[in-house]
Amino acid sequence: MTETVEYSGWRRSLPEGLRPYTEAAPLAALALGISSGFPFAMIAATLSTRLAQAGIEKSTVTAFALTFLAYNFKWLWAPLIDTVKLPIIGRIGQRVSWLWLSAAFVMAAIIYLGLLDPQADIGQVAIAAILVGVAGATFDIVIDAYRIELLEPRQLGVGSGMSQYGWRIGAAAAGGLALIVAARAGWSAAYIACSFFALFAFFTGLIMGEPARRQEPKPLKGPIAAAIAYVGPLAEFFKRSGAIVVLLFVLVHKIGDTLANLTFRLLFEDLGFSNDEIALYDVGLGFWALLVGVFVGGIMYAKLGMKRSVLISLILMAVSNFGFAALAAIGHSNWAMACAIGFENFASGIGGVAVVAYLSALCNLRFTATQFALLSAAASIVGRFLTGTTAGGLIEGLGYVNFYLLTTAAAVPGVVLFWWMIRSGLVDRSIGTAGTEEAEEIVQEPEAQS
Repeated sequence: MTETVEYSGWRRSLPEGLRPYTEAAPLAALALGISSGFPFAMIAATLSTRLAQAGIEKSTVTAFALTFLAYNFKWLWAPLIDTVKLPIIGRIGQRVSWLWLSAAFVMAAIIYLGLLDPQADIGQVAIAAILVGVAGATFDIVIDAYRIELLEPRQLGVGSGMSQYGWRIGAAAAGGLALIVAARAGWSAAYIACSFFALFAFFTGLIMGEPARRQEPKPLKGPIAAAIAYVGPLAEFFKRSGAIVVLLFVLVHKIGDTLANLTFRLLFEDLGFSNDEIALYDVGLGFWALLVGVFVGGIMYAKLGMKRSVLISLILMAVSNFGFAALAAIGHSNWAMACAIGFENFASGIGGVAVVAYLSALCNLRFTATQFALLSAAASIVGRFLTGTTAGGLIEGLGYVNFYLLTTAAAVPGVVLFWWMIRSGLVDRSIGTAGTEEAEEIVQEPEAQS
């Protein structure tokens, strides 16, 4: 049942649908999303453009998608963030101390990548990109856990939407800033300038402090206790009814979307779009279409509920790949690029609200960092692996039109599987304590026992 909230002061003058977005926790989710999105952009579209302009061959450029595998394996070290208390700075709080440390790690890795020359040593660039991937993945682990624990169950939909707004703002703003600065002062200056986006998370932690729903980790006494603490979060998830099916859905639902998204900049370069055109349409128009999509997604989530919202978003994200097949067939056309980018971002905005809210609700508050890391990593691992190993060859062998038609077909299994999960009741049974009001009592148990 949705909790009724009474608003006072200036919030009462706002439309009812906008009031939840002005609460402190969703606004914090927005700022956290900005910091979460920019490292991804630095090794995704931005690095692809940089390498393409440096004359690096397509197969090598698409192979750099493998640097994203750090995001897909982040669940391996997420238990450390759930259980290990940092020395000295750990006194300010488990989540906040890790948030600040990972922010510093991200800034250092991005600056290092920016200072390298791809034409001089592509191997060092690859190593630096991997470091950015590891730093960004660690940053994501902390940010996602911090966000989920800040939000009350009633705020998960709004908070997911605000997080998606922030993620796209961070990715789009950093990507656009990088193109603009690179055209005027070089790529090194561009990467240094973009590294400061990490400060949004730093100041969020400073202002909001440790989340109220956060459970402090128990002290680790010996190797056995450490081993149990490490595997406990994963074991709890897999003990649930239908856990394997839920994980299978998470694995397959974004194959087509991920495979397509990581190749867009190659298409734009081959069609002859300039940096300014890419910044205008891919970054600028795409950003505004995303905002509209998130807003529509929030309304859908409130009116239709989580299950139908997720299903509709999956269908829209699959259809959006058709637009890029059409763009590839038409060629260099600004209006065709605008339509393809606009619809893709609109669909992604809707999906960002619904799917992220579902993944967040799957978590147990005792293991937020580890379980969301597992789920979010699984969401795109297959698509990223295929992009890094086969996308370049598929594009060269099939051509862009058939490649994007293939990515559309790859999205169908996820749609069908989620439809079956709804019919079987598995979606309802899979929800964890982060998505239920009862979680509030669970958080208090350790204090009652102490």
